[in-house]
Amino acid sequence: MENRSAAALWQSFKSRSQNVPDHYEAWAFGDTEEMADELAELVLAGKKTATSSNYTLYELEQEPLPKVGQHHVLLNGKGEAVAVIMTTAVTVIPYNQVTEEHAFLEGEGDAPLLIGKMCTNRFLRRSLKLTGLPSTLKFRFYANSLKSCIGANSK
Repeated sequence: MENRSAAALWQSFKSRSQNVPDHYEAWAFGDTEEMADELAELVLAGKKTATSSNYTLYELEQEPLPKVGQHHVLLNGKGEAVAVIMTTAVTVIPYNQVTEEHAFLEGEGDAPLLIGKMCTNRFLRRSLKLTGLPSTLKFRFYANSLKSCIGANSK
């Protein structure tokens, strides 16, 4: 079933932009309503301009990574469209090579502390558990830089 708020935001974005494809994917950050809301708010405030996830899950599910230039409709925890975002860079690296710069761009706090926080992040631990892999700092993940193109309030 189509998400009406995502479709409306996408159409608004398309009407203002050139060379935008008809197809889009709508998704939320994280795996809880609270996490999705918190991270979407950080994007809207301009504080979150990067994200990351467990690359092994993409391999296991044979899902393609986001591509540079690809647009997505970002949803909040209730499944409501809040922004159109664009991927500006994609890198696959071992988790223990996360830079302070990337951690800062994740927008969730002080960069050195965030690296430590990411190591104990419940979402990443749960995703590792799904793969059956041990929880080590050497698992591969992808780092994704993004920018907000339009917010739902600017329709």
